Amino acid sequence: MRGFIRILPAAAVLAGLFFSTGTIGAEVKKAVERSEIEAKYKWRLEDIYATDEAWEQDFAGVRERIPALEKYRGTLSTGAGNLLELLTLEDSMGVTLGKLYVYANMRSHENTALDKYQSMADRASSLMTEYSSASSWVVPEILTIAEDRLMGWLDQGEGLALYRHRLEDILRGKPHTLGPEQEKLLAMAGEVTSMPSTIFSMLDNADMTYPSIEDGSGELVELTKARYGTFMESGDRALRRRAFTAFYETYNKYQNTLAALLSSIVKRDIFYSKARHYNSSLEAALDGDNIPVAVYDNVVATLNDHLEPMHRYTALRKKVLGLDEVHPYDLYTPLFPEMTREYEYDEAVELVSRALEPMGPEYLEAMGEGFAGGWIDVYETRGKRSGGYSWGSYGTHPYILLNYNGTLNEVFTVAHEMGHALHSYFTRSNQPAVYGDYTIFVAEVASTANEALLMDYMLDVTDDPAGQLSLLDHHVRQIQGTVYVQSLFAEFEREIHTRAENGRPLTAESLSELIGGLYRKYFGPELVVDEIYKINWGRIPHFYNNFYVYQYATGQAAATLLAENIIEDRPGAREKYLNFLKSGSIDYSIELLRKAGVDMTGPEPIEAVARRMDSLLDKMEELIAKR
Repeated sequence: MRGFIRILPAAAVLAGLFFSTGTIGAEVKKAVERSEIEAKYKWRLEDIYATDEAWEQDFAGVRERIPALEKYRGTLSTGAGNLLELLTLEDSMGVTLGKLYVYANMRSHENTALDKYQSMADRASSLMTEYSSASSWVVPEILTIAEDRLMGWLDQGEGLALYRHRLEDILRGKPHTLGPEQEKLLAMAGEVTSMPSTIFSMLDNADMTYPSIEDGSGELVELTKARYGTFMESGDRALRRRAFTAFYETYNKYQNTLAALLSSIVKRDIFYSKARHYNSSLEAALDGDNIPVAVYDNVVATLNDHLEPMHRYTALRKKVLGLDEVHPYDLYTPLFPEMTREYEYDEAVELVSRALEPMGPEYLEAMGEGFAGGWIDVYETRGKRSGGYSWGSYGTHPYILLNYNGTLNEVFTVAHEMGHALHSYFTRSNQPAVYGDYTIFVAEVASTANEALLMDYMLDVTDDPAGQLSLLDHHVRQIQGTVYVQSLFAEFEREIHTRAENGRPLTAESLSELIGGLYRKYFGPELVVDEIYKINWGRIPHFYNNFYVYQYATGQAAATLLAENIIEDRPGAREKYLNFLKSGSIDYSIELLRKAGVDMTGPEPIEAVARRMDSLLDKMEELIAKR
């Protein structure tokens, strides 16, 4: 995920996001405080808990119920009834734990510098660890039940039949499940092993600050992550260079700390993989979703065989922008800045809604509820978590965090995050709690399919060649970022785990040299990789969620094919897609995608994305030649 409703014009709203304060010799635009944002631009976390006191009551209630798990220990093999009661109790407590966790964390994301909600988030995390420890005996004990007996219970008992897929999946994991005491120890270690991720988040979002720089109007502004993203899309190369230098010089100051944190998280992954008897940390990470390692390797290998579109685009960028050299700060500015503009949030909502009409009335009705129903936190404020995401839990409606700044990219972010949110909405509306979520492997499909439909719509309604060029360039940059860059990150992540598994240290210098080489390989000989940019590995939060990023590439590939089926109105395409959204985790991810019409076990979907990028570049070059 990117991760990433107004009446006033976009310029007025965006101007209202900043206030000026006098300084000696200059006026600096400061980030807005959350209290200055109108309620209709904020999410309604009160829909989860009306008050913090209600959260405390649920917190205490779960803690009181945890000991109830113990009474089932040693009884699961005596009959289907006890097993069903235990699984039902787990579901009930899991739903409440999910609500406790997401509420506290989303409150903390409103302002990461506030201690109160950070403390509540820490307490929720500790409670989940306590619950995991108390229930750690459950899976090992289920595995002591004779398989034929367990299958007999599933065939005979209507209540227990609900858990068939979950129980079959537990049996699949038997070789990697430890004894009750060992499982308890691993569960108890959870809070400790998650600390590198927590520390990185606090350093990156709360403690790390960036210098003020001169913006395109000659005013001093406080650099933030959201502003950095905006500056990188500016047509002013000197501004891009100033923002780039200030941003990455800041990260370079912390390079040894960042290397230690990343090394710690890699060692965590290796620890768990060895404890559970996997051949590698990669195999361990993929096994939970029953994804073969070959699928991951296939993404990297297939894209390595199809780097020409990326090299071609870097060369085209150099030509169109009239550059002597292409630097990292030249990679994300639109090639046709004359077409860039600000989109009011209402306009973004309208564009997304029209673009997704091929999804049909059921989808559109749910989306309208999302835009109007307190799901979305729209604007950047001081201390707010950067980027964008969709979150929530079973028993809540979905939530979307944005840092909306009015660019075309942000319009696509709205479509992207609404895709995630509606995937969650349909899943939770149609599946019981045990299957009320979906795996990371399919998480990017719905979001990227929305982007594909939005792009198709905007190209269809744009008549002038300049506008078409701007959109084509945006789509190519999307493929660059979602497929190729994420494959670069996936290759980097696989390599650092392999090095650590072979006893090689992960120093700041070695990490920087590795990622610098990968950037040169993926973007081609026209890219000059600045020395300060090699710290980029130190600012990627997804590296703290091991082997996640490759799924952006698989998601883009699957979404491209699914969106094409829907746009071309192929028989049953929309119905199959909606069934996919409603399926949650009722089956394995690869099977769910196969039923929807995409086979991710081979190279074809990845090759299709590379062909699409080549086709887009053909159209761009044809239009450029006519200018």
